[in-house]
Amino acid sequence: MEYIKLGNSDLNVSRICLGCMGFGDSKNGQHSWTVDEVETRTIIKRALESGINSFDTAIAYQNGTSEQYLGRAVKDFSRREDVIIATKFLPRTPDEIKNDISAKEHIDNMVNKSLENLGTDYIDLYIYHMWDWNTPIYDIVAALDGIVKSGKVRYIGISNCFAWQIAKANYLAEREGFAKFISVQSHYNLIFREEEREMMQYCSEENIAMTAYSSLASGRLSRIEDKKTKRAVEDSYAKFKYDSTKKQDGLIISRVFELAQKYNVTMSEVSISWLLEKVACPIVGATKEEHIDAPCKALGLKLTKEDIDYLEELYIPHSLSGVMAQNRPQNADKTHIWHSANKNIGVKI
Repeated sequence: MEYIKLGNSDLNVSRICLGCMGFGDSKNGQHSWTVDEVETRTIIKRALESGINSFDTAIAYQNGTSEQYLGRAVKDFSRREDVIIATKFLPRTPDEIKNDISAKEHIDNMVNKSLENLGTDYIDLYIYHMWDWNTPIYDIVAALDGIVKSGKVRYIGISNCFAWQIAKANYLAEREGFAKFISVQSHYNLIFREEEREMMQYCSEENIAMTAYSSLASGRLSRIEDKKTKRAVEDSYAKFKYDSTKKQDGLIISRVFELAQKYNVTMSEVSISWLLEKVACPIVGATKEEHIDAPCKALGLKLTKEDIDYLEELYIPHSLSGVMAQNRPQNADKTHIWHSANKNIGVKI
């Protein structure tokens, strides 16, 4: 395993981060394909044994059960100080806005609940999950600074934002002496490269760590099209993100397959190896113990410049999808439900 400092922080993280969206009670949240606690513990134990020390979860993942499973596994299989835990908080709910719950009250409640779920007294990286058009960014960064100063959070990050949004937030934070965002978690992979427009250069110049979620495009970059999995069949949100560009993306996926054959490795290794050349830490999910192996092996696969050019040359610009497609002010009066099983988790974005 390789390790790096995460942006402008002293967090020493593994180059591979284990994404925990696939963990949690499958009957209690947005996804039906998540794995139970027994399987989760097996996967986390394998990750720790492989040298992975960085884990990414969120209070939104299966109504907090992902956080709970992760926290208990870390307690049983590792020392807290040896593990980097990142989790995320949601925007204020419509009810909170209606009842004048401030950003500070909201974030205090969110972080306290995550600390309880995780069974820890601090979070290494606390991430602003999606841009809240109904709450001034000044109020957000001020509230986040408060929980950093309290010791509940070591560093803060942001996800699903435009470069101008993090630039504005960090400008305000620097002006006021607040904690600044040290990382950006973005939707980025071989078949969705829109972060190369502005975000990648901004992060490079400011030494902000860029991490990537959907590293394997919900499995599309890890297998040939006719090999179906439970997630491939049931993950409607991933279909929403990728199906509209399926034909063009398929040409790139075919090249991933070609290079995997050439080097006698898996498609996942090729896809992650490419990503390791671009970002600080790919965030890779796992719903089986063996899913840990390919990302770790990818560290030993060094693609040539010709390989990289071959993988990249067929890409065409994509429309924004997923959360970023809704990151605009005209959506501020629309409710987006992240958890169909719990209407109270409906959030405005």
